[in-house]
Amino acid sequence: MKTWFITGATGGLATSVMRKLLENGDRVAATTRHAGALADLKAQYGDQLWESTMNLKDEQDVLLVVDQAFAELGTIDVLLNNAGYGLYGTVEGISAKQTEDVFAVNLFGSLNTARAFLPHFRKQGHGQIVQIASMAGQYSTQAMGMYSASKWAVEAAFEAMAQEVASFNIQTTIVEPGGIRTNFVGGNGAFGEDIKAYEGTQVDQITRQIKGDIPGVDVADLIKMIAGDPDKMAQQIIERVEAGHGPLRMTLGSDAYNKIHAALAERLEALEAQKDLAYKTDAADYQG
Repeated sequence: MKTWFITGATGGLATSVMRKLLENGDRVAATTRHAGALADLKAQYGDQLWESTMNLKDEQDVLLVVDQAFAELGTIDVLLNNAGYGLYGTVEGISAKQTEDVFAVNLFGSLNTARAFLPHFRKQGHGQIVQIASMAGQYSTQAMGMYSASKWAVEAAFEAMAQEVASFNIQTTIVEPGGIRTNFVGGNGAFGEDIKAYEGTQVDQITRQIKGDIPGVDVADLIKMIAGDPDKMAQQIIERVEAGHGPLRMTLGSDAYNKIHAALAERLEALEAQKDLAYKTDAADYQG
C-alpha cells in the first residue's frame, strides 16, 4: 500500500487516478478548493481517503495542509501535482491579471506544494513527485500561448528540481498528456477577450473549438477528436510509480507524441542549421 497526496482532486485526470488507487487499496490524501467536494468517495472509503481544502496560491496554507497531512498520516509516498487549468485566446486578448492567475496556479501552486513536501521526503528518506504538465509544455501554438508559457515554466522548474533532489532518493516524473476526454471541451478553463480584429482567423477558430462553440457541431462530436482516455492515462501513471525509475518525461496520448515529436524535430533542424553561426560568436580564449 502506498499513500498518495493529490492536488486538484476533483474532475479530470486526478479523479481517474484517485478512484483506481482507492479501488486498489492505496491511501489517498486529496485536496480540493471546496469543502465536501469528495463527500461521496469519503462515505465509500472512510479513513482510506484523507481530504482537505487547500489554496494553492497561499504558500502558508499549502505548508499548513501538507504538514497536517504528514502529521496525521505518518508517511506519504507520492505527491501528484495535478491542480491547474487552461487559459485560451490570443496573447493580445489575455490580460495581465489572467496571465498572473494562470501562473499562480499552474506554476507557483505546483512549486509551493513541492517545496512543502521536500523536507518531509528527505526526512523519511524517499518520495516520488509526479508533476502534471502538458504536451503544450513542449511547443506553443495559436490560442494557447499563455497556457503554454505556464507549462513551459513548469517543465523547466521541475527538470532542474529533479536533478537537485535525486540524491535524496526523491524521484520525479513530468507527465505530458495530450487532450483528455474529461471536461476539456465545452468551456472548461478561462478565455481571453475576443478582439474583433481576429474574427474569422485561425486563432479565433481554435478558441471557438475549445469552447465547443462551432455552429452545427455537437460537443459530443468534438470529444471524439480528443485522443486521451483518462482511465488509461491514470493506469499508466500508477504503473510508472510502482515501477520506480523511468524517463523524466512521460508522454501520454498519440496526439501528444506526434505534436511533441514534430515540434522537437523542427527546433533541432533549425538549431543544427545555425551551428556555424553559434560557434562564430565564441570568445577567442573560450575553454569550455
